[in-house]
Amino acid sequence: MNFIVELCRIMQISAKTFFYRILCGFFLGISVIAPGVSGSVMAIMMGVYRDLIDIASNPFKNFKQNIFYLLPMGIGALASLVSGVVLLSVTLEHYPAQSQIFFMGLIAGGLFEIYKKIRETNFRWYYLIGIAASLAAAPVLGLFSPAAHAPGNGSISIWYLCLAGVAAGITSIIPGMSVSMVLMLFGVYEFLLTTASGILTNTLNTLLIAAPIGICFIAGLILFSNVIKIVFDLYPGLAYCIVLGFMCGTLAAIYPSAMPATVSGWIICVLLFLAGLVISAAFQFLGKKFNRDAALD
Repeated sequence: MNFIVELCRIMQISAKTFFYRILCGFFLGISVIAPGVSGSVMAIMMGVYRDLIDIASNPFKNFKQNIFYLLPMGIGALASLVSGVVLLSVTLEHYPAQSQIFFMGLIAGGLFEIYKKIRETNFRWYYLIGIAASLAAAPVLGLFSPAAHAPGNGSISIWYLCLAGVAAGITSIIPGMSVSMVLMLFGVYEFLLTTASGILTNTLNTLLIAAPIGICFIAGLILFSNVIKIVFDLYPGLAYCIVLGFMCGTLAAIYPSAMPATVSGWIICVLLFLAGLVISAAFQFLGKKFNRDAALD
């Protein structure tokens, strides 16, 4: 406890703020591994979105303060990632169809919010091209992913994994987009979960895979954060249309190849899909509430 007090003194923050940032990191970690849960929405909920965007767009400005800001978040994110990876790897192994249906509910729950964002802009006919292109790109990307051709053999190239990491980093700050949703599109989500769950038994192999992907994720986030901000500022309607297309395409891409053969199995899948919708809607409601409260401060 004395160590935490001393650390807070060095960081010039209160212990309450320190533990709150750990909580923020914990929920942001959940958004990384739960498909359909947008990290940007989660950051808005916790009131740290604008700070994180500022840090990502210029990480070396006030570098020391940025490290102090992110340190407790990193602790919380690590805790949620370790616990979440174990849980999701078990559920995907034993209940793959049910897990994917639940993820579909989480993703589908965000569609209406993105649609409302589009309605708020001056819609142009050529936005339909963006929707069609991104809608087609998602399942096509799924077809070309290594997992689609050789599932479960663990022979995914590190270069392909790094490409997926860059793509996930780029999309991590896009409202409505989910890091794990992108990883599922690239066909590497289950592979990474399985790899991460074996960190205690095969630590070196896990780190050799996770480290370059993590570096590429951060690189994508930093290098493209300003670009993403400019695109959404100048062309919000088209940008949100592309997001909508990707989300719809993802639903088609991750639909389970084998569904339960029993009525009870189908009922469970329907309930899980509805649960995903409700959880997604709850996150969006809380995100709006926290964002509105922050604007009033």
